[in-house]
Amino acid sequence: MNIKQVLYLLLSFLTLITGYAFLRYAYNVTDSLPFTQEIVLIILGTVATIFITSLLLNKQTSVEVEKEQNIKFLELKTKTYERLLDLLEEMSLVETFSNTKLVHLSFITHRLALVASHEVLEEYQNFLQVMQNISKDNTFKGDAIALHDALSALTLTIRDDLLGHTRNIQYSKQRLDEVIKLNSHQSSEIRKGS
Repeated sequence: MNIKQVLYLLLSFLTLITGYAFLRYAYNVTDSLPFTQEIVLIILGTVATIFITSLLLNKQTSVEVEKEQNIKFLELKTKTYERLLDLLEEMSLVETFSNTKLVHLSFITHRLALVASHEVLEEYQNFLQVMQNISKDNTFKGDAIALHDALSALTLTIRDDLLGHTRNIQYSKQRLDEVIKLNSHQSSEIRKGS
């Protein structure tokens, strides 16, 4: 909970207690007048209903906003993964690949750093290592099995990330930063090798 929520909760609680005390006083004062106690009880019930409804609506709104953000993030993640796989498919269909394709691969590295899970980033680093080895002779034919294995592992990791079947490995921010930097470094090495 942030400070604004705590302050809102305290003010709501204070208002509820003050309102209850006032209505309790009004209830005791009006016991000699006909129907006044019933009117005070109706007001008390109405205030309590409004208070509870407002709390529930606030919580529902925050849950819906979070849900929308998660959907948008998943869409962005899916588009990034699709772009990566499309680029890899294009690269695998040519006899030799150009520096332009490697630059595209480099920029995908930075997009992955925004949305990918830790596991995908590490698997992508392994894939980049294979690509660096392949880029030395500028063709896919020499290491087709290694490329296929690396691409398969990357694809399975991407699938797990999209479906939410990630392993329960905790990464520190420092380790995540290292993986992202290694991915960028590997991509730069690929460009230099071509």
